[in-house]
Amino acid sequence: MGIIIRYASTADAQNIAELSRQTFYDTFAEVNTKEDMDKFMTGPFSTEQLLAECALPEHIFLAAFMDEELVGYAKMTETKNPPELGDTPAIELGRLYAAQKTIGQGVGKLLMQECIRIAKEKSRMLLWLGVWEHNQRAIAFYTKFGFEKFGEHDFVLGDDVQTDWLMKKSI
Repeated sequence: MGIIIRYASTADAQNIAELSRQTFYDTFAEVNTKEDMDKFMTGPFSTEQLLAECALPEHIFLAAFMDEELVGYAKMTETKNPPELGDTPAIELGRLYAAQKTIGQGVGKLLMQECIRIAKEKSRMLLWLGVWEHNQRAIAFYTKFGFEKFGEHDFVLGDDVQTDWLMKKSI
């Protein structure tokens, strides 16, 4: 069963939105209140909001497929750097999600490798991201790829203000 990574198109937007919501829920529902999850899922992570993101030119979406089924995606964003990075040419890895059933099968690894390739192609010196401080599996994954913590910022999930680690990787 091979994994194919390609640039996502607008035709993939609905499936990306559905996978985003399901993956986020699968990962974080157990450790957050139902009220906070519901508020987040109907606000910043609503299907409408996710579909709108797919159409913005500053976003690069990569889609991962197994047997023609979308099983993961990554979102890179041309955005302003966090202050700690100054004017260093960088690009944000805003999301890297794999369907729960595919964890450990290489989906995340291939998506990350493609994100690094794109960052190099765009002559970026850094790839950076935010990850919840308690998401140890994701932190370990990023660390394996050479990311290191360089700061923190607040992430609001519903009414709960959480701390995300900011991590960077030299390209």
